[in-house]
Amino acid sequence: MRPTFCAFVFLLLASPIAHADHSTHVGGVSTPDISANLPEKGPSLSYEKTSLSNGMVVIFHEDHSLPIVTVNIGYKVGSRYEEPHRSGFAHLFEHLMFMGTEQVPTKMFDAWMEAAGGWNNAWTSEDRTDYYDVAPPNALPLLLWLEADRMRNVGRFMTAEKLEAQRAVVRNERRQSIENVPYGIVELRLPELMYAAEHPYHHPVIGSHEDLEAATVDDVKRFFSTWYDPANASLVVAGDFNRADTEAKIRSLFGTIPSNGVPKDPGAPQFSDQKTTLTQTVRDTLHDKVELPKLVIAWQSPKLFGSGDAELDLLADVLADGKASRLYRALVVDQKIAQEVEANQENGMLGSRFVVSAIARPGVPLAKIEAAIDAEIDRVREKDVTSDEMARARNGYETAFFRRIESVRECAQLLNIYEMDLGDPGYLARDLARYTAVTPSSMRDVAKRVLDKNARVILQVLPVVEGAVR
Repeated sequence: MRPTFCAFVFLLLASPIAHADHSTHVGGVSTPDISANLPEKGPSLSYEKTSLSNGMVVIFHEDHSLPIVTVNIGYKVGSRYEEPHRSGFAHLFEHLMFMGTEQVPTKMFDAWMEAAGGWNNAWTSEDRTDYYDVAPPNALPLLLWLEADRMRNVGRFMTAEKLEAQRAVVRNERRQSIENVPYGIVELRLPELMYAAEHPYHHPVIGSHEDLEAATVDDVKRFFSTWYDPANASLVVAGDFNRADTEAKIRSLFGTIPSNGVPKDPGAPQFSDQKTTLTQTVRDTLHDKVELPKLVIAWQSPKLFGSGDAELDLLADVLADGKASRLYRALVVDQKIAQEVEANQENGMLGSRFVVSAIARPGVPLAKIEAAIDAEIDRVREKDVTSDEMARARNGYETAFFRRIESVRECAQLLNIYEMDLGDPGYLARDLARYTAVTPSSMRDVAKRVLDKNARVILQVLPVVEGAVR
């Protein structure tokens, strides 16, 4: 089974973005100087951005501090772009992209890259699919050739045998990573409860067995020709490389791939506002092969980079990050009613979800857990968090952010995410500034607006006992 990073959850960005510290003119395309709009001091990722004649965006980030280079290609396609009764296609295609072409037989994509000292992986979310390769600098021509070949040819050389092989892999991944993992079925059910059937986030990224079984070679080829178009992709090269030589190779390899133009986004216009579509509390109960009951409470929340998104990222830490957090202290330490507790702002481009969950101690009813969580949520809705809590949350976020941009691979991924989501790879400093601007009062205001008791999902997971349910 090909491993995937963040294969079927909301993409979580625990890190900020980059700013260009100069204006560049590459290939006739001007990248404006945005530094005047940024803080005087702060992190930055120097970059140069251009585009090819077929519409593909190319971003260069040179860093010669280590002999390593990474190639990151992002496609604007995730599970929200799938047609009815064809769920799981975006993630399935992530796997199919490694199945080879006429020039690169099956299994040789990995084998040739590993022989050159490199490695690769990919991940799929609701909003995008991302492929990345990491290798010594002398392997960069190979990385670019392999990526260009599959962008051009995977769809043409798709066969029933390749489809069947990866369909089986993805279905087994669903079993191993969700269905047979304690409480994993929450990932399948929660999107259905959070969003109406017509919403692009209604179904999980992994898809259903029925839809995966129904996929045909023609379906796959049509999906590829629609979404795996150079005009729907952005390429980042980061690390130790020669800019002029690399751009020449990219124009030769990728610039000649034909394009049908940018495909229409089926979800953004209709579902891009931040107003919740939940108008009441929705309750459901699942039964799973687990030892202890679990409670999950979820709200629709502001989209990634939207107003209030940063406040909720930090609020999640105040509530459940570490032993000093409010929910851990209240439920685990003081009341001793929970084994563990979590809180997350799970980001998405059409909206996010703020999720609080807790596993009960033996014999503790979930109603007691719910009441205790509600009490803590009421506190942050009505009264500012302390300055110490705010500092701890912000410091934790900033530490994770700076650790992330120490990695060339992560820098490439951030540049591409900013490009795909915002059209601006130079957003790093402003992203970090979102979090430094959060105050206790702004956090309280967002909590009061978003964490509404009358507009949320409450999901219980109860143990199966002796073939029956309780």
